[in-house]
Amino acid sequence: MCGRFTLTEPDAGVLLETFSLTQPPEPLPPRYNIAPTQAVATVVTENDGSRVLRLMRWGLIPSWAKDPSIGSRMINARSETLAEKPSYRNALKRRRCLIVADGFYEWQKQPGGGKIPMFITLKDRQPFGFAGLYETWTEPESGESLVTCTIVTGPANEFMASIHERMPIILPPDAYDLWLDPQEMNTARVLELLKPYPADQMRAYPVSTRVNTPANDDPSLIEMAS
Repeated sequence: MCGRFTLTEPDAGVLLETFSLTQPPEPLPPRYNIAPTQAVATVVTENDGSRVLRLMRWGLIPSWAKDPSIGSRMINARSETLAEKPSYRNALKRRRCLIVADGFYEWQKQPGGGKIPMFITLKDRQPFGFAGLYETWTEPESGESLVTCTIVTGPANEFMASIHERMPIILPPDAYDLWLDPQEMNTARVLELLKPYPADQMRAYPVSTRVNTPANDDPSLIEMAS
């Protein structure tokens, strides 16, 4: 799963190049402990073909939901069941996004009990895109709209398996165009993109348990624990 992640160096020029954005994004603050229900940076391709960065709330609320609190329980979507589950199948066909990150946390079980937080990144420390889905939910009384998203997860690769049995799907850059294409509605084609990221391109190390508290959001969270 993925319950926390980071975007520590949201340089507009780097994001523009990495995700082939149509125009530079608005400045973003560095984030060291992004938690569910918070705003996250996403990349989408609009119907006019422009590729833009949009802020969405993390925790998908289906358009048909009566209670928006369901979003806090839908921060992750299992790749194996996306095409079948009513909460995700329409978004899989029509509303795919990338969720921008440069690292994420996972809690590793210890032999003697308890868990320690691990910080996982790509070896090059560059930003990347989690496979994501999004929906627009409208508040019945006020009519206000809320755009929310979820991170797609899959089985762990051999690197992540010692930390957790599942991991977020990190898409390689050559998969961005197809995943973000709003005209591509062949779910079989896009599901083929949802593979574990190459294990030899990832690294991990233990960090402070301060990351357990969402209110903590500072550079010390990604420092290696002594």
